[in-house]
Amino acid sequence: MCQCDPLESFYLTMCFFLALYHTKIIYNKLIYISTIIFGHMKLTKKTRYGTRLLLDLAQHQNEGAVQMSEISIRQNISVKYLEQIIRPLKKAKFVKSIRGPKGGHMLAKKPEKISLGDIARVYEGKPELVDCISEPEACSKSDDCVVRLGWRKASIALYKELDSISIANLLENKNTIT
Repeated sequence: MCQCDPLESFYLTMCFFLALYHTKIIYNKLIYISTIIFGHMKLTKKTRYGTRLLLDLAQHQNEGAVQMSEISIRQNISVKYLEQIIRPLKKAKFVKSIRGPKGGHMLAKKPEKISLGDIARVYEGKPELVDCISEPEACSKSDDCVVRLGWRKASIALYKELDSISIANLLENKNTIT
């Protein structure tokens, strides 16, 4: 009977499968199994709400500066939380503020120039799904780990897709996206 750690056994099994079959089916199974073991991979609420904020600004860009109270009502997000969400977007130069009685916020870039990948990077940080991709020293097995290579490939594919979807794309498809 094997005396090895169940998690180590899982990783060894996954390395074996990845080495034999470098296909999307195996990657999908790896992600599915990982969600069972480690929980679902989700974007933070800030990323989701930041995207909604940018989409709202894009939808109303022809009206001039948009006040937070208007966005709050339309998006059902508190003004206080929107103020937290907008700071990183300003720092990333996606949003600019206009002062004065008719002040508010506007997109600093065209909607075509802001992708979901850009937004995710603002709030999620590094685009890697696991730390060992950008920090190999985080794991003693990273030098010869086939799973790490799989996660790297999955990270690249995910962000390639996110980078291909702009705020303008979402606006064009707003009637079909729920």
